Amino acid sequence: MFERVMGRWLRIGRCLLTASDATAGERLARRELGSELEQELSSSVRKARLLDACVSEDTVRVTTDARTVVDIAQEVLAATGWAGR
Repeated sequence: MFERVMGRWLRIGRCLLTASDATAGERLARRELGSELEQELSSSVRKARLLDACVSEDTVRVTTDARTVVDIAQEVLAATGWAGR
């Protein structure tokens, strides 16, 4: 389907941005207020495990812990080959 719409040159790559449970917890604590935090923490852990188990084997995992957005973006670009285009 994608090739039909976007052309034969299309190459699909998958990147999964990951963070440790501690980092995800810190980020959620900055974003969520009050009683919502506990629910979001448990939901985050469940979703992270599900994503990790269900993504295809060729998915590139990019760790985001203690990294800048620019650093993460550079790794994604390198992994996908988009930097050379």
